[in-house]
Amino acid sequence: MDKKNYWIGFNHVPGIGPVRLQYLLDHFGSIERAWHACGSELTQAGLSGSIIDSLLRTRNTLDLEEIISRLDRKAISVVTWNDKEYPGLLKEIDAPPPLLYIQGRITEEDLICVAVVGTRRPTAYGRAVTEDIVTSLATAGVTIVSGMARGIDAVAHKACLKAGGRTIAVLGSGLEHIYPQEHSGLAKQIVSSGAVISDYPPDTKPEGRNFPPRNRIISGLSRSIIVTEAGVGSGALITASFAADQGREVFAVPGSIYSQGSIGPHQLIADGANILTSAEEVLDLLNLEKLRTEERTRVVLPENEVEKCVWQCITSQPSHIDEIRMKCKLPVQQTTAALTMLEMKGRIRQVGPMIYVRIR
Repeated sequence: MDKKNYWIGFNHVPGIGPVRLQYLLDHFGSIERAWHACGSELTQAGLSGSIIDSLLRTRNTLDLEEIISRLDRKAISVVTWNDKEYPGLLKEIDAPPPLLYIQGRITEEDLICVAVVGTRRPTAYGRAVTEDIVTSLATAGVTIVSGMARGIDAVAHKACLKAGGRTIAVLGSGLEHIYPQEHSGLAKQIVSSGAVISDYPPDTKPEGRNFPPRNRIISGLSRSIIVTEAGVGSGALITASFAADQGREVFAVPGSIYSQGSIGPHQLIADGANILTSAEEVLDLLNLEKLRTEERTRVVLPENEVEKCVWQCITSQPSHIDEIRMKCKLPVQQTTAALTMLEMKGRIRQVGPMIYVRIR
């Protein structure tokens, strides 16, 4: 069985991200074997010399037991691709983060998330519209996702908490370095009514280069994204771009033509984003009852040994049903039934006629 400490170990290795880690898992069959592989084995797995050096150096200097102990002391949990607790929607994006560090909890209540992002310098209008929209969404049971930055992000988190809703903050730093520092109190409130998460090791300091990649997680967790105010080149527009690439619905709030904060939303609308004038427009598009029924089906459908066998035979590389059936030594009917159930649960995706890949 895969162990969390090896996932954490790879998370500390510069140069090994989701794609390379998946190659290693496919090659070695388990993360433990990959972690302990010697240099020649890693070469056979396709790693370059510099990446192998980085891995061996990290492996020799990293005290995994101490890291685990520190995580326990700080009440930081870790979920990986292999854990049921890993957010299902996030698994569907390209190269999802292999693990997440979490303070608080992501629960079944967070099956339906909407991201709300915007400028760090909102106008009174931007604050008011963000509060109104978030309050309506939170009251309807939607979890609000944002980046806990100054400005619109903080307004969204606070409005959600005030409405008694659940909210998730995605950091561009490790959980030991809350940024901005003045939001430490807000982070504690979020932990009690949701989660503060990061895919960076907990001791990672906030650096500019960390923030654009984290925006793909904000959009990846969410079914829709709302941009209330954003200037040219803002992080909110980067998040909206990720959302569009991930097939998420993008909403933009129109504003004054004289306001710099309206430039971003108006550009998004020109590019095809939905014009948002009330939270009801998001709620109508989400069709909450239908979504909740689908998600409950994913959660409650039972697993069995046949499904597990079929699941283990499917990787990120396309596999035909005949190949899967021969590996599992199962009749066609059983294989087909298991594939159907796994697809309903969001574990696999059909990419061609009877050809499947794993959704991490």
